[in-house]
Amino acid sequence: MYEVEIRHDGLNKYRVIKGSDLYVVNQKAEMQERAWEEMWERKQEQDAKKQERERAALKKEEKKSLAEQLTKEAVEQIETIENILKHTLDIDDKIDWDSLKDKSKFTKPKPKKVEPLKIPIEPNKSDIKYQPKLGLIDKLISSKKEQKIEASNKLYQLDYEQWENEKLKIENSNEENNNKYEEKLKKWKDAEKKFLKEQKEKNEAIETQKENYLRGVPSSIIEYCDMVLSNSNYPESFPKEYDLDYNELNKTLIVDYLLPALGQVPSLKEVKYVQTKDEFKEIHLSDSAFNKMFDDLLYQITLRTIHELYEADDINSIDSVVFNGWVKSIDKGTGKEITACILSIQTVKSEFEEINLALVDPKVCFKNLKGVGSSKLHSLAPIAPIIKINKEDERFVSSYDVAETLDESTNLAAMDWQDFEHLIRELFEKEFNQSGGEVKITQASKDGGVDAVAFDPDPIRGGKIVIQAKRYTNVVGVSAVRDLYGTVMNEGATKGILVSTADYGPDAYNFAKDKPLTLLNGNNLLHLLQKHGHKAKIDLKEAKKILSDNQ
Repeated sequence: MYEVEIRHDGLNKYRVIKGSDLYVVNQKAEMQERAWEEMWERKQEQDAKKQERERAALKKEEKKSLAEQLTKEAVEQIETIENILKHTLDIDDKIDWDSLKDKSKFTKPKPKKVEPLKIPIEPNKSDIKYQPKLGLIDKLISSKKEQKIEASNKLYQLDYEQWENEKLKIENSNEENNNKYEEKLKKWKDAEKKFLKEQKEKNEAIETQKENYLRGVPSSIIEYCDMVLSNSNYPESFPKEYDLDYNELNKTLIVDYLLPALGQVPSLKEVKYVQTKDEFKEIHLSDSAFNKMFDDLLYQITLRTIHELYEADDINSIDSVVFNGWVKSIDKGTGKEITACILSIQTVKSEFEEINLALVDPKVCFKNLKGVGSSKLHSLAPIAPIIKINKEDERFVSSYDVAETLDESTNLAAMDWQDFEHLIRELFEKEFNQSGGEVKITQASKDGGVDAVAFDPDPIRGGKIVIQAKRYTNVVGVSAVRDLYGTVMNEGATKGILVSTADYGPDAYNFAKDKPLTLLNGNNLLHLLQKHGHKAKIDLKEAKKILSDNQ
């Protein structure tokens, strides 16, 4: 993987561009930098106009007109915020691969050959200029005749020498100019060749990326989705930062998205010019109106992002999208900047595509999809993401420390199934014993699927909890989750926990949404082990081979 960090100090923008191909990464970085530069130029123009307005002593009529113009701009900004979701519905979010290719021409002008200087006409001794003019006396006096003949010869000789010198200078100058031209022409041809070579390599890299995407290569799917979100047009004050992860096994895309903070959303609704005071008065939305608009905006961005990703999914590589919305804010207790997840939602493509986004209430739609978040998003109350990107181990098979009772080479997904269930029981004993709870171990899968029963004494969140362990190497389907839910009902438990070495399919997550069920995948298990001072690793491909060889 290649990474390029880009920033724009003027706009206070920062982004890390990632990708498997250096040319594609560099091109995306260049496109982002150009976009930022255009934003910066527009901002400078706006600032310059603002300063000019402030400096100018405008007449009252002009100030009134300015107030009306500023009000119009404020209203347009709020209308943009209110229609963030609808804006994308008329846009085709699929990536046009051909448009990414560099089709520009080599624009450096080709050097022009300097016209050679002409050599003057060579002096000819027979020219009349060099013929002595002899009079009668010259013919009679031979000495005078000889003097004039000699003078004519000297004139010719002098002119000829000057001509030879001039000819040599011109020839040298022409040769020098020609050499310079040939040198410039060679550099121009080399530059053109380099340009065409790099252009070809870039276009071939894009074509390779396209082919990898069409073949479903996970890293290319992530890069494709990155381009989709990069193309999404939002107000300049909004951050455009996100991180993506893709689980190839259950075709789930996880999006950690940085949402706009309260201070990045405009609240100005009107500007009035008060003639009596000769000043402008800004009128902002009331707190309740602004908070409602802010909450609605975040719901819209969430639905819009999911819509764009599904619509752009040309090869049906995404069955499910998990969207985690994060906001940067200042902790009023410490004065330090914090980043908290304030909403999270997991959607299934087939279900989401049935929704008419043009007519929905964004908040109601979010809640109907079992999205998680505070009823007042503007309170910035943090919540736990439904599925969090594991930034330490994006490939899901990295080694972690091994438990004291396990060998370093032991793969949890290839363990004996009874040993695996016993390990899970021991782990939850440690987890619940910390809060005064008790875990009673059941016999291995002979009691209706209950591997362990935990009793949590907490009066609010506690009660009887059933735990099941699944040592799987393939995606866990919805049937296993249904079985757990049935066991929870039969046991009269308050909650069920399903632990697996693999991940779950979108239908499994969808079934568990509104039920007292917790699904822990391989990543969650490794983190839980690490929390209690143990080490382990999960490598599903290796496990499949080991289990196949043992059969």
